[in-house]
Amino acid sequence: MERIFASPSRYVQGKDVFKTGMAYIKDLGKKALLLTDETIWELVGAELFDTMKEAELDPVKEIFSGEASEKEIKRIGKIVTKEKVEVIVALGGGKAIDTGKAVADDAELPIAVLPTIASTDAPTSSLSVIYSDDGKFERYRFYDKNPELVLVDTAVIAKAPAKLLAAGIADALATYVEARAVAQSHSQNMVEGAQPIAAMAIAEKCEEVLFENALKAYQANQAGVVTPAFEAIVEANTLLSGLGFESAGLAAAHAIHNGFTAVEGDIHHLSHGEKVAYGTLTQLMLENADPEVLDDYIDLYQALDLPTTLEEMYLANASEQELLAIGEQATIEGETIHNMPFEVSAEDIVDALKAVDAYVKAYYPQ
Repeated sequence: MERIFASPSRYVQGKDVFKTGMAYIKDLGKKALLLTDETIWELVGAELFDTMKEAELDPVKEIFSGEASEKEIKRIGKIVTKEKVEVIVALGGGKAIDTGKAVADDAELPIAVLPTIASTDAPTSSLSVIYSDDGKFERYRFYDKNPELVLVDTAVIAKAPAKLLAAGIADALATYVEARAVAQSHSQNMVEGAQPIAAMAIAEKCEEVLFENALKAYQANQAGVVTPAFEAIVEANTLLSGLGFESAGLAAAHAIHNGFTAVEGDIHHLSHGEKVAYGTLTQLMLENADPEVLDDYIDLYQALDLPTTLEEMYLANASEQELLAIGEQATIEGETIHNMPFEVSAEDIVDALKAVDAYVKAYYPQ
C-alpha cells in the first residue's frame, strides 16, 4: 500500500489576513462566490465582500442554509453555473466549508477556505461530511484534491466565542488518539493510503501543542486577544489536526461522534467538538488506556467546560435502545471505527459510553 500525504496548496494564518490576503484569492480567480451564513455575513462577510471588491475581485454573495446536504450543494451549484463563477470562497464554520468544497468539486473550480472559528479541522481536508436535510450523518465525501487556499485570520477567530475554540481543541485532541489506533491496525488513512511518518509526527506534535497551550489560549480567547499561545492553538486545531486526521487516519472517536446522530434530543445542541470529546474518552476506554492518560484528557476537557459525563451529553436518561442505536450507527459498514486494532461491536460502544460516565462520576465528583 502506498504512503499518501494530503495537504492544501497554501495555508496562510495571521492577524488581519482577511484584509491583507486578497491577492491569494485573486490568484485563483476573479469571479468569486462568497458562501456564508447570515450571522457570519453580518459579523465578517459584508466587510470581506467590500475588501474583495477593493482588491478588484468580482464577488457574488450567497447565503448558506445551515446544513451540508446534497440538496443544498445542488442549489448552490446552479448559482455557480448561472453566475459563471471562477473560484469558491467558503467563509464560516465546518458545514459551510464542507458545502463549499462539495460545490467546488462538482463545478471543477478552485476553493479558498476562510474559517471564522477554530472549532474543527475541516478547512484543510479533501473531504466533506454530508448530512441529511435534518442533520443526520450520511457519509463522507472524498475529493481528488485539497483546498487550493486556507486563509485564517486570527483577529477574527479571537472574537468568536471561546467555547468554539474549546470545541476545536477537543476535535484536535482526537487526532493523535485515532492516529495511534490506525498505526497499530495498519489501516488506511482518509486518502486511502498507508500512514506516512510525517502524518504521525504531525499528529503527535498536535497533541503536544494542545496540552501546552490550550488553557492559555482559551483565556486569551475569552479576552478577545491574539497571543502566541492563541496562534499556536489555532494552528493546532486547524492545520496540525487537519493534516493529522486526513493523512494519519480516523478510528473510533469520530465514528462515535457520527453515532450520536442516531438519537434525537438536546444532544444536538452540542458542537462537533463537544461530541468528539466524549467519543475520544470512549475510544480510550475501549482501548483500556492507562489511567494517567485518561485523566490527562478528562482534566483538560473539564478545564475547558467540555462534556465528560452522559448527563453533560444529554444522554443521562437515554434508553438502552437509544444507546444501542448510537453503537449501531457508529459501526456501520465503512465507518472509521473499523480502523481500530481490534473488533468493536455496537454493544462494546454502549458499555464504553457507560464506563466513561461511571469513571468520571467516581473519580471526579462535582
